[in-house]
Amino acid sequence: MKSEAPTSTGRRAEALACDYLEARGLRLLTRNYRCPRGEIDLVMRDGATTVFVEVRYRRRDDFGSGADSVDARKRTRLAASALHYLQRHREAARGPSRLDVVSMSGPPQAPRILWIPNAFDV
Repeated sequence: MKSEAPTSTGRRAEALACDYLEARGLRLLTRNYRCPRGEIDLVMRDGATTVFVEVRYRRRDDFGSGADSVDARKRTRLAASALHYLQRHREAARGPSRLDVVSMSGPPQAPRILWIPNAFDV
C-alpha cells in the first residue's frame, strides 16, 4: 500500500507520469490532492475533462502490474476523493471527469509506461 508521504521513487514515478501525460496534451492542475477520503496523485485537464490519475509503479510485474493493484477498495477511495475535489472546485464539476491509471514497471530511470484512460467506472 502507498504510504501517506510518497517515497522518492513514488515522487519520481508521479513526475514521469505527469511528463508523459503532458506530452500527450493533458495539463496539470494539482499534485497529491489530499482530503479526508484519500489522495489523488495527479489532477489534470484533457480538453474540458477533469482527469484524476492514479500512478502505480512496480519494479517488476511478476505478480501483476501496477494497474492490477488498483483493487475495489482503492477504486472506492479514488472515486470518493474525486467527488470531494469536484465538490470543492465547482468549475471542474461543470464538465465531464474520468479516472485514469498510469501503470509503470521496470527500472525507475526508464520504466515501461501504460496509460489507461477511463480505467474504471464510478
